[in-house]
Amino acid sequence: MIKANSIHKNYGDLHVLKGVNLHITKGEIVSIVGASGAGKTTLLQILGTLDRVSKEKESQLLINEININTLSQKQLSKFRNEQLGFIFQFHQLLPEFTALENVCIPAFIKKTPKLEVEKRAKELLDFLGLSHRYNHRPKELSGGEQQRVAVARALINNPKVIFADEPSGNLDSEAAENLHKLFFKLRDQFGQTFVIVTHNKELADMADRKLVMVDGKILE
Repeated sequence: MIKANSIHKNYGDLHVLKGVNLHITKGEIVSIVGASGAGKTTLLQILGTLDRVSKEKESQLLINEININTLSQKQLSKFRNEQLGFIFQFHQLLPEFTALENVCIPAFIKKTPKLEVEKRAKELLDFLGLSHRYNHRPKELSGGEQQRVAVARALINNPKVIFADEPSGNLDSEAAENLHKLFFKLRDQFGQTFVIVTHNKELADMADRKLVMVDGKILE
């Protein structure tokens, strides 16, 4: 599902990623851990196509057998919208829209018909226990509910891979535990691959595989 070879990233003179190699299979839940500054979020952003590698000629990034380095910006945006989903520590819901509308946005960008989008969004919200929250705006939802709406939004286009950056970092312990269990339920239900950057030891240890980053590299 994901094959990355010789991934480098520089910000000026700062060499953040130093030739990262990894292979993640379809349906696998992988956690990435390490101290602050180890390069975890930078790696996640590159794997998620939100940032570009620094040495494109030397590196390779394949997602679902598509060579990311060969895509134009327009092709990359389309690929990201249709095949990838994102969950962040802060849910980043749009405050002026309801839960249902927030979930629908990526599918509207994809130009999926409105009735089809709303049907799928309601199915996801129902699955996540939010059938009574369709018309509530983010400020009317608890932190755990907001994050579940963000999960539904990440799933609306049936992405192949979900990237999560500290997804439970802003939740209390009970909501965090529920979210962690949800990832595995989603994998079993929909077959998605999950790549999760986390400082949460329980979540990291639950994953099928835990990758440890130190100083811009993954320890073997």
